[in-house]
Amino acid sequence: MRIAAQRVGREVHVRQPSELVQRLSRSERAGQAARPGPEVVRLETGDPDFATPPHIVQALGDAVEQGYTHYAQFQGDPELRATIADQLTRKSGTPWTADEVTITNGGSGAVYSAMVGSLNAGDQVLMPQPTFSLYGDVAVSIGAEVTNVPLDEDYHLNLDALRSAAGPRARMVILVNPCNPTGAVFRRDELIALAEFCVERDLLLLADEAYDHIVFDGHEFVSALTLPDIAERLVFTQTFSKTYAMTGWRLGYLAAKAGIAKSGMIVHRTAVGAVNSAVQRAGLVALTTPSDWPDRMVEEYAHRRGMLDELLRDASGLTWRQPQGTFYGWIKYDADVPARAMVPFLLRHGVAVRSGTEFGPGGEGHIRLSFATSRENIREGAQRIAAACAEAAGEGISAAV
Repeated sequence: MRIAAQRVGREVHVRQPSELVQRLSRSERAGQAARPGPEVVRLETGDPDFATPPHIVQALGDAVEQGYTHYAQFQGDPELRATIADQLTRKSGTPWTADEVTITNGGSGAVYSAMVGSLNAGDQVLMPQPTFSLYGDVAVSIGAEVTNVPLDEDYHLNLDALRSAAGPRARMVILVNPCNPTGAVFRRDELIALAEFCVERDLLLLADEAYDHIVFDGHEFVSALTLPDIAERLVFTQTFSKTYAMTGWRLGYLAAKAGIAKSGMIVHRTAVGAVNSAVQRAGLVALTTPSDWPDRMVEEYAHRRGMLDELLRDASGLTWRQPQGTFYGWIKYDADVPARAMVPFLLRHGVAVRSGTEFGPGGEGHIRLSFATSRENIREGAQRIAAACAEAAGEGISAAV
């Protein structure tokens, strides 16, 4: 980590970062910042390799020409918020208004604003895991207590474990569906049971549905928006990044009732400011223009998933199951090697992945790969993973560390 220094005479006084920065820097997510070399096949990042659809790109240029080059409203473009509210109303059957939507700097900005706007130090946050590490990092920054709750063996919700884990200061449950990193798509019955638990314990439900469009094999995706009796305690976050291949555009939103969206807006305004005006207009076009681009991308993801299945299903040294959704593969390897050590071992074998424990203690013995990359990268990367896992399993821990 680079730290600030100030020269006084001949002495250099090192300024230590804040305690919060030091805590965050110890997370595995922070330690994954280094970019692999050009010879490494990169399967570690959830950044679609598709170009943003051309009509959205054109909309950005049009917006700039139309003068959308000034500060936007802090809560977001009114027309974009109204359009999102209309879509939420149609999906949920519950009325939503533009005042209940805040436009954010990507889905990460939505999660950060929602959690900081809703939680206090000491509040308990229940996190079914493995799950995306951002939620834990944000909770740490607030001073909230993170309780990792293991999923079932099939990576679905364990309601008994959630009930047992909830203490007197339980305030929020985090749910990412479809799940990053496992690829599980949660069933309607378990989501209804989760909603009943949240009502029973007066808990907020933060539902991150970034991968809602990327679902395979006819699995039913059930949005938290449709769950009964949950609207007043639902904190809904969404991004344009995955469905529309707009990761670099940094556009997302938070939708919530009971004043939570406006609380999130205050947090977002303080930390980030308003989202780029022209980008918001392009996001409006993404939502309102009929296009087969999202479905075409999902078709390609399905093909790539099939490629991985052919390459990994019979590989020695690892266990692979096809994800129900997302573009991630969650792989259990046989070697007696910590996940944090497995990542540099695989890097030395020419492939970059994520450590399973980055997603919580339940990820030990696992790695996550992304198939949001080219067929060539998937073929070569999977072959390297299979060979490395077989080597590590055969030769023991000394091979990997």
